[in-house]
Amino acid sequence: MGKRIWVHWVIMALHVVAIVIFTRGFLLTRTELPFYSNCSDVLQSPCSFSVNENQNQNQNQNDTVDQNQQRCWSKPAIGRLVIIVFDALRFDFVAPSTFFQESKPWMDKLQFVQDLAAKNASSARIFKAIADPPTTSLQRLKGLTTGGLPTFIDVGNSFGAPAIVEDNLIHQLAKNGKRVVMMGDDTWMQLFPNHFEKSFPYPSFNVRDLDTVDNGCIEHLLPFLHQEDWDVLIAHFLGVDHAGHIFGVDSVQMIEKLEQYNSILQGRRNICFSSIQQLDFAVTVSALLGIPFPFGSIGRVNPQLYALGAGTWHFEDTAGNYQNKSKLEEWMLNYANVLCTNSWQVKRYIDIYSASSVIGFSNEDLLRIASMYAKAEEKWSHATQKLLLHKKESHNELLPALRRQIDLYSEFLASVAELARSKWTEFNLKMMGTGLGIMLISLLIHFLAIKKVKEQYGFSFTSSGDSGISFGLIFSCFMVVIRACSFLSNSFILEEGKVACFLLATTALVKMRYSIMKKKMILEAFVFLLLITICRFTIEVGLSKQAPSSEFMNAYPSWMLRIAAGFPIWNFVAEALPVVALILLAFLLREAITRSSSKGIWKYIIMGTNLSYMLIAVHWASESDRLNLAWVLKGTGRSYIPRLIYAIGFGQLLLLTFNQLFSKRKSSDHSNLLYIKTVAMFSAWSSTIIILLGKQGPWVALAFIIGGYCIMRLDNIELDVKDGGNWKRMLDPVPVTQWSLFAVCLFFCTGHWCAFDGLRYGAAFTGFEEFLLVPQAILLTMDTFGFSLILPIFGVPFLVARLGQSDKGKKFILLRLSLVYMIYGLIMATSVTATIICVTMHRRHLMVWGLFAPKFVFDVAGLILTDILVCLASHYYFSEVEDDALQDLYTKK
Repeated sequence: MGKRIWVHWVIMALHVVAIVIFTRGFLLTRTELPFYSNCSDVLQSPCSFSVNENQNQNQNQNDTVDQNQQRCWSKPAIGRLVIIVFDALRFDFVAPSTFFQESKPWMDKLQFVQDLAAKNASSARIFKAIADPPTTSLQRLKGLTTGGLPTFIDVGNSFGAPAIVEDNLIHQLAKNGKRVVMMGDDTWMQLFPNHFEKSFPYPSFNVRDLDTVDNGCIEHLLPFLHQEDWDVLIAHFLGVDHAGHIFGVDSVQMIEKLEQYNSILQGRRNICFSSIQQLDFAVTVSALLGIPFPFGSIGRVNPQLYALGAGTWHFEDTAGNYQNKSKLEEWMLNYANVLCTNSWQVKRYIDIYSASSVIGFSNEDLLRIASMYAKAEEKWSHATQKLLLHKKESHNELLPALRRQIDLYSEFLASVAELARSKWTEFNLKMMGTGLGIMLISLLIHFLAIKKVKEQYGFSFTSSGDSGISFGLIFSCFMVVIRACSFLSNSFILEEGKVACFLLATTALVKMRYSIMKKKMILEAFVFLLLITICRFTIEVGLSKQAPSSEFMNAYPSWMLRIAAGFPIWNFVAEALPVVALILLAFLLREAITRSSSKGIWKYIIMGTNLSYMLIAVHWASESDRLNLAWVLKGTGRSYIPRLIYAIGFGQLLLLTFNQLFSKRKSSDHSNLLYIKTVAMFSAWSSTIIILLGKQGPWVALAFIIGGYCIMRLDNIELDVKDGGNWKRMLDPVPVTQWSLFAVCLFFCTGHWCAFDGLRYGAAFTGFEEFLLVPQAILLTMDTFGFSLILPIFGVPFLVARLGQSDKGKKFILLRLSLVYMIYGLIMATSVTATIICVTMHRRHLMVWGLFAPKFVFDVAGLILTDILVCLASHYYFSEVEDDALQDLYTKK
């Protein structure tokens, strides 16, 4: 192997070490304490006397709840509870359309919920649930049941969730004799494996399956409602979540799912709205059922939901007479007692957490919240309880006193929650600084490696061939720095695709200026600008989470066809055009090999790709609703075609590997050989990536080829006019920068964005019905980074393969390619380093977990994948050649 390929492996090793160390300092989980709440714990609180007294005073003779259970943390307000979870049910799915500026097709489908909230205002209300990021299913279920804030690192466990070891609502229910029945999403079984009286789990990861989980819930939910052998019933529906991932919010499938849910709820505007932090769910349900609050909960018992549980919502509105005023005082006294216990529990947890955790909270923060708690307790112990003991004499003062008491406890609980949100993550600045330092060292090594190759072999970034600084070098550095600086703003991160497209268009305008001045390649410059313009509109569509969706990207090759889809003739055109694009793509690949006069293995690679393209067309036809060809492949037969395509692609890669290892032949035309090998590698990867992307795949592949061709041709504007030997030693960094920016644009053009809901999970189930972690992780990676990393990195030789046409330039082809790979890797590493610096600076930013952390995860994953692909590409393109060009590349002159 070459002596210089090891540089890429060393840089990759440095990147891995830097990222691992930085991640251990940045994405730390909070300390999970192994403590659990018990009924007897409340005796330690200052609220126990008041609670027991209140329970004795207000004992209802008809109450069927067990006496011992009443003496737990709170007086039960309800006997049984049904929790129906409609995963990914957005607020505008439930709220009436009159509350929004523009009516959408998915609105007003849950009419039963709206009618219930309008006609039964004392016991029904629509809440807008406010979730703390990140919002994957695992974190939300963990947050809902523990009452604590989720941690970002748990995202990695979303596909293999470990059992929750913290104190949680489900544990308390089971511990206190509540019979819990669960049906639906099997994630509950992973989190709570031994807590349910009965369970009916269904596989949840196949996002293409809209009905299995929902049908299972429907099958068991209604019969259980008429049974008495349960206390808490949980039904977790997934259809809306899966429909959103695959078809989008405005799809027919989404509307049908919402209407189905409405009919389920009906089976058993004056509308009031409120909001509830998901943080408050566990403690509120615990208070309603009269069980201990989870030990690690920092939520507050929500007053509105707590009041709805007792049917007392309108007491305060009708407090004009003495009778209703007494009921209001009774409820507020209960609620004040509950908040007293709630505050004591949160204060106990914060004190123990700060003593047990490595870092915990600062002394200043602890003193501030301790002061707030002491103030509330002093008010409760001296003023409020005194009024309670002389209730008849102080009747007019009791209600205002209770309100003030509730406000004090609420302020304390809100302050603790806000403190936790701002400072919960235990950042290890030393590890973060070490990781960042290693990353900067890797950049220095990268720069020195480029400088050494450049000086050792006489390469220059100027057209004159000297060692000066060229406009192209300054311009490229400026583009990279501008993009890196854009990561400092959350707004620019949200618009990252547009930023990359703008910078790419700027470089294209510079190239067009050269084309016009030299009167060469004007057509290529114009086509490249037109392609960027199309990408810009596609990114605009792709960044909208409502208008475009996987259905949009799969069913229609462009936004123009989407608009025209209402016309019958365009229905068939929309089905046919992606196939036409496949045919055109196959023709271009065949012509590329034929014109290169290649024989043997290369033709077999192209034949395999053409066969895969034919199978893709058959697969699309079998899935078409308009062609009615579903009978061609019945049942699981549809899975065989994608698997066959994967097998062909894998076989092509094996064939190329075998040829690389065992075929040792000399070539007199390095440029042609490099070109053929690049086309073959593109062919081997393309079929799998295209079928994963759906019907947009061939169009993106064509855009990739056209864009790459234009970048390559425009790089020759100056080279074509040079004489002598200086031209072959010149390397303009602008095309490499354009190649990198173009790859970023393709990432966003294909409907992805740097967030976990930007992953197209449905692609992982192309050819699979069940969840298999390893193969589907590979497929999801290929779908996400296929056109932004895999094909661009293996396609880098297109930038140099046709540059050298004379004998004098042949020996510099591989040298130029090696330098191009180094520059490309340096651009990627610089961008990721900028991301690391930004998340370090914004670690206390409000959007750190919702925006900066996902951006960091996507970028570092992309960097590691880039390093791996660059190393593999270097071995593939460099190791076979055995003549003077190889010696020039690997040995000193």
